[in-house]
Amino acid sequence: METLFTVLLVLTSLILILLVLLHKGRGGGLSDMFGGGVSSSLGGSSVAERNLDRFTIGMGVIWFACVIALGLLLAY
Repeated sequence: METLFTVLLVLTSLILILLVLLHKGRGGGLSDMFGGGVSSSLGGSSVAERNLDRFTIGMGVIWFACVIALGLLLAY
């Protein structure tokens, strides 16, 4: 059982890294502090971006559940 959760944790971690890298940047970086990022996001989010958000949140919930399950399994 431990091995299953460990494998699932590694897989979801890699998928989460990929999903976060697929997201569009929202600004707020170092260049924005000095006035370099003067762009507006009036277009809103597309359907693909919203689906990517939902998939990322779902993977995050699975990842969190694996962490809790492994913690409980290893505590006993």
